[in-house]
Amino acid sequence: MAFKVLFLAHAPDAEPEKHRSVVETSKYKLFAVVVKDQVQAVKECRQLVDEEGIHSVLLCPGFTHRDVAEIAEAVGKNVAVAVARGDGPSSRVSAEVRRRELSPQSGN
Repeated sequence: MAFKVLFLAHAPDAEPEKHRSVVETSKYKLFAVVVKDQVQAVKECRQLVDEEGIHSVLLCPGFTHRDVAEIAEAVGKNVAVAVARGDGPSSRVSAEVRRRELSPQSGN
């Protein structure tokens, strides 16, 4: 049985039905889904836990502590929930890129 992980990221123009992928080996199965908001995030988590038997959910740094708590509640105590956060310098670099790319002036 493979270890099954769901990675979730945010993007304001995301369409979860379209912006998704699966990478699979004999021992590991990684689902990646980009969502627009927390409502979509919770829906995707619940659905993939139910349908695919996800063992762990890994969230991008854009999820707040409240978002993480809501997702943990939604998936239940038997699914690990973690957040991909870097050290101080790494967090600043990625935050700046996200701010620039997701700002209304960027055209993205």
